[in-house]
Amino acid sequence: MKVAFLLTLTFIIYFKSRCNALSSSCPHPPSQWCSSPKSAAQCGVLQRCLHANLTRSHQAAEAVQLAVYYESLCPDCIMYLTQVLYPTWVLLRDILSVQLVAFGNAQETPSGSKYVFKCQHGEQECLGNMIQTCLLNMSDNAFLIIFCMEASTDVIAAAKICVHLYSPDLSWQRLMSCVTGDVGNQLLHQNALRTEALDPPHQSVPWVTINGEHTDDLQKKATTSLFPLVCSIYKGIKPVVCGGGGQRHREI
Repeated sequence: MKVAFLLTLTFIIYFKSRCNALSSSCPHPPSQWCSSPKSAAQCGVLQRCLHANLTRSHQAAEAVQLAVYYESLCPDCIMYLTQVLYPTWVLLRDILSVQLVAFGNAQETPSGSKYVFKCQHGEQECLGNMIQTCLLNMSDNAFLIIFCMEASTDVIAAAKICVHLYSPDLSWQRLMSCVTGDVGNQLLHQNALRTEALDPPHQSVPWVTINGEHTDDLQKKATTSLFPLVCSIYKGIKPVVCGGGGQRHREI
């Protein structure tokens, strides 16, 4: 199959400076250098045109959208987050977008302008859900902090040191202001609304949606073979770790 080559302004500017040097062997104007493999080879720019096409293809394809509805102290959730989701995200973070929604089987009751939450695994789980929900709203490294917490023997006790390790600019006092204040209360309420709006309704946790969709088959694959599932769903050029010829994953 003929490879489609895309010309970018960057390459026009870059290659224009080489035009004179290539004019004797390149029969095409700069605007046509990447028009076909043959012209690119004749003008000595094949690898650069390939790279431009690869980069454009990666940018054009949307990342796989994975949403996980979970509880911070749920044993099955902890296992999924630490043993399945996090390793997959490390390898596929260029093509995988993860959304974490901490609420699960909790319940909320209106109390004035706020909500009172009751969690399946007790008050400590409500605290863990609130801490992680605030983190997702306050730190770019929230996923790393949450993994650090969930991988610890005491999820709640580990929160402070995990925040210090992965988001040292975020003070514990500022985080707890969110956790105990109106902002955290409303953020967790939004998690409750998102969980309640699931279609079909969640029957267990962790509950997974892929690109906004949930089926029994997707749930099974997402919990037992997430890595190959993401590789198979991604519509762009497969990265190297998926067995494709794309770019390697970024360093953490």
